[in-house]
Amino acid sequence: MKGASVVPITVAGLKSACSQCNLQELCLPFGLDDSEINRLDELVATRRKVKRQQHLYRAGEAFEAIYAIRTGSFKTDVILEDGREQVTGFQMTGEILGLDGISSEHHSCNAVALEDSEVCIIPFAKLEELSREVEALQHQFHKVMSREIVRDHGVMMLLGSMRAEERLAAFLLNMSQRFTARGFSPAEFHLRMTREEIGSYLGLKLETVSRAFSRFQEDGLVSVQQKHIRILDIPGLKKLMHHPQVT
Repeated sequence: MKGASVVPITVAGLKSACSQCNLQELCLPFGLDDSEINRLDELVATRRKVKRQQHLYRAGEAFEAIYAIRTGSFKTDVILEDGREQVTGFQMTGEILGLDGISSEHHSCNAVALEDSEVCIIPFAKLEELSREVEALQHQFHKVMSREIVRDHGVMMLLGSMRAEERLAAFLLNMSQRFTARGFSPAEFHLRMTREEIGSYLGLKLETVSRAFSRFQEDGLVSVQQKHIRILDIPGLKKLMHHPQVT
């Protein structure tokens, strides 16, 4: 696959894939004991490096594996009938990609790296087999799937009932929470996606996103320097969610 290289995990390079990984609390191994993690190690036989702007997989390709993001970040999108791109999600380190292919056994969206990234490849058929034997793994996998369903529901709420400033505030607060879960600052982070991609995800035009960022900056809620975001007033953003400004 162009832009993607498969890296076998060797004993010399790394004794095990999951037991030595610092993403255990975010990924599938969370909640498993040592023996169960060692069995999962046997599944994660390879990693794949994906260059910025290159595809991990494309819509219509056969579904064979799910992918745990070890480093970097991705976006998922679909191409509409008129050729426009509709961003359906952003995924970061410690999160799972590829669940879109479970139902039809073909991927329903594209997964594109927002920066040079690396994923662990987890063959789904083998994961299912192991999940039937290891109850804790099955439970954790269900939690991962539930998290995705909840996130999708949140996006529907964003697009269905929120105004522009509310949508952007909710997006920034969600990113803040996700960075916090990874041990990073909840108030200062770098967004790898463009404002146009944020707009596509939130159902807003580029100009509306830029205007909302400018307004947040004028009101002292955030400080923006290109893609670097510093949230100055988290309570203010949360308040905006319940008391939207008049446009």
